[in-house]
Amino acid sequence: MLLAQMTDLHIKDNGKLAYNRVDTVKFAKDTVQHINHFTPKIDAVIISGDLTDNGTMAEYEHTKSLLGQLNMPYYVVPGNHDQRKNLYDSFRENDYFMGDEYIHYSIDNFPLRLIGLDTLVERKPHGYLPPSSLSWLDQVLNEQPEKPTLIFMHHPPFKTGIEHMDVQNLLNAEEFTKLIDKNSCVKQVACGHVHRAIQTVINSTVYSIAPNAAHATVLDLEFNAQPCFTLEPPALQLFRLDEENKLTSHISYIGRFDGPHPYFNKNGQLIE
Repeated sequence: MLLAQMTDLHIKDNGKLAYNRVDTVKFAKDTVQHINHFTPKIDAVIISGDLTDNGTMAEYEHTKSLLGQLNMPYYVVPGNHDQRKNLYDSFRENDYFMGDEYIHYSIDNFPLRLIGLDTLVERKPHGYLPPSSLSWLDQVLNEQPEKPTLIFMHHPPFKTGIEHMDVQNLLNAEEFTKLIDKNSCVKQVACGHVHRAIQTVINSTVYSIAPNAAHATVLDLEFNAQPCFTLEPPALQLFRLDEENKLTSHISYIGRFDGPHPYFNKNGQLIE
């Protein structure tokens, strides 16, 4: 199975640029085309929050029209820039939402089980999973303890060293990671929010943050660093589940680059 992760689209309405500079709509269109033309074919796409910049219905309608051009199923969860009700009303016809207070769900019709978690705290930048959400996750994981599982959500449950983002992560990260530690079926937890490709391991589980297909948070690990973004080459994260249920991830850059160039000539000799 091959899975793509988009994150932090920050779509604005009426052609407005994010931060008066970033054409997030164009970046989203480029990413959708990149996914559609990738070979081998991508089976599904997860979008780990911040679909819109302000959470308005107009922004969601625009986002929905962009994501509707994907040639495969896609699944969304909210981020801190989203509004839960508007997101739910806009995407509920896709028929995978659970229909309760939070936008949690499990997708079980792939070799890799996909669990989407809603970490949104309305009108706050940080994330939180209330006891009811943790209880739901525990129950769902125990239903298929042998099936390889990927959890995706917006707020990372670990510190990255980028201070102005770390104060906005999942507030009850310790509770969440303790639950994950009990479930060996979880191969990886895929997050967004930080706008950089970052990975860590907590006990035996990989936790990752996807790169952004538009603007990236500046990699500044100094104390009290100024919150800034940069227009680095856009990228997305891919996950590949092989025949032995081993999960690997890759970064796929979006755009045109010089190459590909062969390592070997027609006689099989390494080109010097």
